[in-house]
This record gives sequence, C-alpha cells and structure tokens, in this order.
Amino acid sequence: MKLQPIVPFEPVLSDQLPEGEQWIAQIKWDGVRMLSYFDGATTELINRKGNYRTAQYPELADAAAYCRAKSCILDGEVIALKEGKPSFHEVMRRDSLRSGSSIRQMVPRLPVLYMVFDLLYCNGEWIMDKPLFERQRLLQDILLPHPNVQLVPSYHDADQLFRSAQANELEGIVCKDVRGTYMPGGKDRRWIKRKIIQDVNAVAGGFTFRDGTVNAILLGLYDSGNGLRYIGHAGTGRLTVKDWRELTELAPSLAASSMPFASLPQRAKGAFWIRPELVFKIHFLEWNASGTLRQPSIQARVDIAPAECVLPEAFVNN
Repeated sequence: MKLQPIVPFEPVLSDQLPEGEQWIAQIKWDGVRMLSYFDGATTELINRKGNYRTAQYPELADAAAYCRAKSCILDGEVIALKEGKPSFHEVMRRDSLRSGSSIRQMVPRLPVLYMVFDLLYCNGEWIMDKPLFERQRLLQDILLPHPNVQLVPSYHDADQLFRSAQANELEGIVCKDVRGTYMPGGKDRRWIKRKIIQDVNAVAGGFTFRDGTVNAILLGLYDSGNGLRYIGHAGTGRLTVKDWRELTELAPSLAASSMPFASLPQRAKGAFWIRPELVFKIHFLEWNASGTLRQPSIQARVDIAPAECVLPEAFVNN
C-alpha cells in the first residue's frame, strides 16, 4: 500500500451543544474507528491505533466496490447491530478474530456496517485542508451503493438529533463545524461530542470469584504519577458465559505477587490480584465524588495499551 496511515482527528467532549448555522450534527456510532485506504489497487483497513484490520472485515476489503474514486482515504466507524442498535460488544467479537476460518464463519453470522463520515484523500490529492462541507460533497459523489457501507447522515438541528439519540438509547452525537479542516492526530472544538452514555477504558487489576468462576473485575486508571487508582468493580454488562469462562482460564497466568492498585480497594476481600494487562470498555452512569464509577457495566475487552487508561484531571489530586 502506497498511502501512509494517519492518526484520525478526534472530537472534544462537551455537555453543551454548539449553536450557529455553521454546525451540523451526526450520530456518534458505538463501534471501531476505521480508516479505509485505497491506492487504486489494494485496500487496507487501519484502526485509530494504527492496527491493520483488513482481514477481520473481508466484506470491506475492496474499496472499489463501494467507492468510485481512483484512490481515496475514507474515515468512519465499523459497527455491528444487536436488536437494531449498535453494540460495541458485538463488533469486538469480529474485531478480535485472528484465524481466517473463524472470520469466514462469522461474516454471515455477524455482519458489520461501515458508517463513513469523512474523506481525507481523493483521486491522488490530499483534501484535509478543504472545509468539511467540500469534503462531504465529494464523499457523496464517490460513494457507491453497498450493503455494508453507509454515508452517515448530517442534520442541522442538533437538539432534535440529541433527543432522538436519547429516545433510542444511542451513545450520543457529534457536532461539526462545516468550515473546519481536518488535522491528523488533532483534537479540538472543530468537532464536539455530547454523550448520552458515558464510557471509559479501564485496566483490570483484580478478579473476584463465585463458585470457581470469575464474576467481577476490579478496575483502575493511571494517575499522573503512574499509580493505578481504583475506580470500582463491575460484574454486569455484555460479557457472555463464555467470556467469563475464558477470563477464569486466563487468571492463573496473570497472577500478580502484590496488589497493583495504589491503595487498597473497597472490594478487596477475596480479590485475586492480577498484572494490569487487560483493558475493558466500561459504560457507567456518572462519576462519584470519590472518583469511582456509578453503575459500571462491562461492554467488551479492548486491544489498547493499559498506559492509555488515564484518570480524568478532576480526580488526579483527590
């Protein structure tokens, strides 16, 4: 592949929606951020962390089938649906597969959609310095009908879209300045996200067991001094019986000689301490004043570095 991977642009979190005619709003899809690179001959799918995922999604591995441009870089989100709603747990079932036979078996059983919302490179030219409204116009022109690829709709009434997302229990919305350019690796108020469901990627520092099987995970985030701060425990969510069984089988190989948390967690009794190597995506209602999560719910195990799981600034000095 001739095209070099880039780090995608990110929105900033806000509890207020922006106002003004220059703003559009889009649904925030609960999936895996993915860029599709097509150099005219081959296609590569690369996620936000720079990991190649072309093999995991063979239905998206030929960009010529869903894009009429001679070359392009598309930005979007790969999602999987469960009961008509995006499910992070379901898409991670596809994303975590490694063997070709397993992937081939899962393609018809667990289909994915590529929700495309931006175009960064088109017909041999970088267009990231063009305003968003121009990039979107080009994107509409080059996308072809495809059963696994959709253009993300844009709306001018952010309040109404947010209420609709709430009613349908979606993750949230992203508002974008149509005059804004695209900066690889950037994160600023050209894109603003407002979440309905809060989430965090947290490190597992211990397990508890019931009847010999892992039944809850003790979670932590790193503070500025690289100490692992306990943020709560979770035993409910999207993990299946098979997932819990696999964690139980994995536990002995992760056993730690000492507690990994900076201070003793409230849920320490009977805890089995592990090395902080596993990361899980957690949904939660809100942060407690103590720096723990209210009603945490496990969504899926994710393939990111534990060091990236950092405590919010509001709790760093608590």
